[in-house]
Amino acid sequence: MISVRKSAERGRFQADWLDSRHTFSFDTYYDPQHMGFRALRVINEDRVEAGGGFPLHPHRDMEILSLVIEGKLEHQDDLGSRETIRAGELQRISAGTGVRHSEYNPSQSEPVHFLQIWILPERKGLEPGYEKRSFASGPENGLLLVGSPTGRDGSALIHRDVDLFCGQLGQGRTLEHRLETGRHAWIQVISGALQLNGVSLEPGDGAALSDEKRLKLDAAAPSRFLLFDLS
Repeated sequence: MISVRKSAERGRFQADWLDSRHTFSFDTYYDPQHMGFRALRVINEDRVEAGGGFPLHPHRDMEILSLVIEGKLEHQDDLGSRETIRAGELQRISAGTGVRHSEYNPSQSEPVHFLQIWILPERKGLEPGYEKRSFASGPENGLLLVGSPTGRDGSALIHRDVDLFCGQLGQGRTLEHRLETGRHAWIQVISGALQLNGVSLEPGDGAALSDEKRLKLDAAAPSRFLLFDLS
């Protein structure tokens, strides 16, 4: 079964410095039909204008991932981390028992475009943690593992049974991914045009797969996407 979440149907929040699209219910946007998928709780596509950002604020008991698509994002937290996350890099924060952090666009002229992802952890009360990984060197046609429950193959450590892949496909190329029994998947399209098991997807679209043995992606244009393989 495939369920598509179209880009234009997402929630939206706009301010003078922020344009945010919400795949699932988030903050003041509430849709009881879209509260998340499995352990996946938030996918926000954010565009932050030059000099804008999210001031210091708290989180707890959540795995928070930020993937920068274009531009730069400056991160600071009360764990002592201060880094700039660039296009092609992923940041993972395990909020656990509590963390305070801020995210800003340090540019004076260019916006930053990134995806903010929240995943429910395997249990509450984990020790807070932080790390950064690059996914810029992935295959031109294929999947690169960027997050996993074991941190294998240099991926970020996600405290949940979730494998997160960044995918790229050239025009006319095809990719297949097998889902083991009891596994589910979410596809989030970043750019391009894809056919997922014959279903058309465009930038910003998401799709949930359950009770499927495999997923097949065909690219009608050069495409980038995320694949979540979840329990």
